[in-house]
Amino acid sequence: MVGLGRMGANMVRRLIKAGHRCIVFDRIPKAVADLAREGAVEASSLSDLVKKLDKPRAVWLMVPAAVVDQTIADLLPHLAAGDTLIDGGNSYYVDDIRRAKELAAKGIHYADVGTSGGVWGLERGYCMMIGGPEETVRHLDPIFKTLAPGRGNISRTPGREETTGTVEDGYLYCGPSGSGHFVKMVHNGIEYGLMQLIAEAYEMMKKGLGLSDEKIQSTFEQWNKGRLQSFLIEITSDIFAFKESGRLLLNDIKDEARAKGTGKWTSQVAMDLQVPLSVIDAAVSMRDLSKYKALRVKAASSYPEEGTRLTQAPEEFMKSLEAALYFSTIISYAQGMHLLSQASIEYHYDLKIDRIAQIWRGGCIIRSAFLEDIYQAFKNDASLVHLLLDKNVQKKVSSLIPATRLVLSSAVQSGKKTLASKLGS
Repeated sequence: MVGLGRMGANMVRRLIKAGHRCIVFDRIPKAVADLAREGAVEASSLSDLVKKLDKPRAVWLMVPAAVVDQTIADLLPHLAAGDTLIDGGNSYYVDDIRRAKELAAKGIHYADVGTSGGVWGLERGYCMMIGGPEETVRHLDPIFKTLAPGRGNISRTPGREETTGTVEDGYLYCGPSGSGHFVKMVHNGIEYGLMQLIAEAYEMMKKGLGLSDEKIQSTFEQWNKGRLQSFLIEITSDIFAFKESGRLLLNDIKDEARAKGTGKWTSQVAMDLQVPLSVIDAAVSMRDLSKYKALRVKAASSYPEEGTRLTQAPEEFMKSLEAALYFSTIISYAQGMHLLSQASIEYHYDLKIDRIAQIWRGGCIIRSAFLEDIYQAFKNDASLVHLLLDKNVQKKVSSLIPATRLVLSSAVQSGKKTLASKLGS
């Protein structure tokens, strides 16, 4: 393992716990020494790492996308035909296609693995979306199986037939080189959209209704027990309960978040393929806007906020807000799935959208109850052009429209920011 940040280090720990022998390297010696005390074999350099690996060697990279090419260049003099490089970070899928072709000419295999699970992966496992030569992926299967969430030991859901392959373990072979990181890129784009929608719901509660932080926390907690159940809603509830020195930590965090590559790439690729991604596009734009903190503060003094509080009864409006958030959540997923479908045709990936929904449901950052609806829709009709054409989804969306219109009109009248929600509708 090259790159021992929080994810890379925890992946090593999970592998060691299952009996794998891991040689580790990082440019920060302390990170290497810490894992050596936990059973990893430390390497002093990339050449030392390669020397300590048995042939055929498998080297997993967990480094930032910007330094993958240089890391590969530094490794190449020490590798031989038959070795495999695995990029488990968030590389751009076009770079994967180029690297796979260049490495294949040297007899070196390459797999691109979109890895989701964050800091929780050590205990819960990692959802993996894998691209590359099928034979290479099969050879690496023991590693993927160990890192994945696994099937668990609870009883099977009544009526749910057992599927073959690796889907129920939480990882999926998506297709040729680039497809793994493409699917992960779209996953992250959907995540951008969902996080922006949650932020806009918070805006309505905090500034529109004037709710206390405690009330907002309990609201997200309650929503997570219903149709909005998801990992992102769950951790939002946790964030509103996290305090330091008696103060809610959230209120001390600077409102500035820059967009990383995957969200921007999702929007760019969608524009190239002429696939509308209004919710995700808005989320990327709002992140870009947030980074201009000093400019926003200066402009705010010239354009004082003139918004007013909402006039609706809080309890009734909250019901509409929950429905509007659910509506917009569906749209964010639907637009992302449409991009996957169109890219699969354009790039000949032959993606199985139902299986992607299955692995996302099991152990990734955007796992949610609604992914079951997505799974059922594409399982029942593998040729479904757009999720919004599914009869079950249509019923849900139609029932949510009146409440969504009420929330959006109220937001406009009171001067509250709901860009992604508006574009989603």
